[in-house]
Amino acid sequence: MLTKRLIACFDIRNGMVTKAHKFQDNIDIAKATDMAEKMYQDKIDEIIFFDITASSDRRKIDIDTVRAVAEKVFVPFTVGGGIKTLEDMTEVLKAGAEKISIDSMAVRNPDLIRQGAEAFGRQCVVLSMQVQKVGKSEKIPSGYEIFIDGARTATGLDALDWAKRGEGLGAGEICVNSIDCDGTHDGYDLEITGLIAENVNVPVIASGGAGVPAHIADAFGIPGVSAAIISSMLYSPRIARNYSVKEIKEELIGLGIAMRPY
Repeated sequence: MLTKRLIACFDIRNGMVTKAHKFQDNIDIAKATDMAEKMYQDKIDEIIFFDITASSDRRKIDIDTVRAVAEKVFVPFTVGGGIKTLEDMTEVLKAGAEKISIDSMAVRNPDLIRQGAEAFGRQCVVLSMQVQKVGKSEKIPSGYEIFIDGARTATGLDALDWAKRGEGLGAGEICVNSIDCDGTHDGYDLEITGLIAENVNVPVIASGGAGVPAHIADAFGIPGVSAAIISSMLYSPRIARNYSVKEIKEELIGLGIAMRPY
């Protein structure tokens, strides 16, 4: 049986892990290197790092922080934010990342997905999507629209259409990040996560909203969802209770979910 993956997500700003609520009102938590090392020691399955202001500031990713985090962790490490070119991808991989997450830049230049998949293999390319429920319309038949630049900019793209297009271009995984659920601790948006998982043939990552292990179990109950991103549960002061990786895995295993051993 294939095991499910827990991915610790770090939103990074100026070398610090920062936490938002619905992509707004960020508060800094800890140095990225310190948090990464702690999560690695706690036996998280993977780590994903988003430089959250690189795209909106139109600058390159903070490669020094990427390199510093990579030196502290020895689990799969995905990096995103401000990656505009194949050369940027190469630099991030050389700095120690194993996968590249592209989001806003993929919308601006979809061919970047194809370039990355051809150069490094589709297993290295994660298409991350900022999705918001806007209601069904002729233009947005799924009812969910893609936003970019840290949820600041509407694109007019339908989320399901974009996911299928991204897969066709070569994305090896798709991360569905709900703007509505982000930082709420009320659970993932299972509707759009399930709709995308049902219609693509690559692994889907649920993201945005987990507050208790049962929320993760709900996401893992969707066929095609192979991983779940957690952040607030691990370290946010905005949540009533933080969990250790061990506690989360033990509860999920108790619910019959196949997890990598602690």
